[in-house]
Amino acid sequence: MRQPDGYVGILAVEIHFPENSSLKDKRQHLRSLKAGLARKLGASVAEVGYHELWQRSRIILSLCSNSYQETGRALDLAAGSLEQRDYQVLVVHREIVKVEGD
Repeated sequence: MRQPDGYVGILAVEIHFPENSSLKDKRQHLRSLKAGLARKLGASVAEVGYHELWQRSRIILSLCSNSYQETGRALDLAAGSLEQRDYQVLVVHREIVKVEGD
């Protein structure tokens, strides 16, 4: 019996925190951002770049769904949520990967 397909949505984002004056400020922003996206969308978020810089970060967000359209809507919501904050979103790369069932 064939299992249903699933989809993984991936959002790679570079962020500039112009008001930050320390790594502590950056970590506080990132904790809030990650918790909000996890709570709102069930997304997993990791900082993957610029660890040593206090005004810049690169994060990757991932989420799963059984529908391509639902995955796309969730990525739209995540991107919109990031744009409504008090920092600048510099680069966004978006991808949806289909995972085939057995």
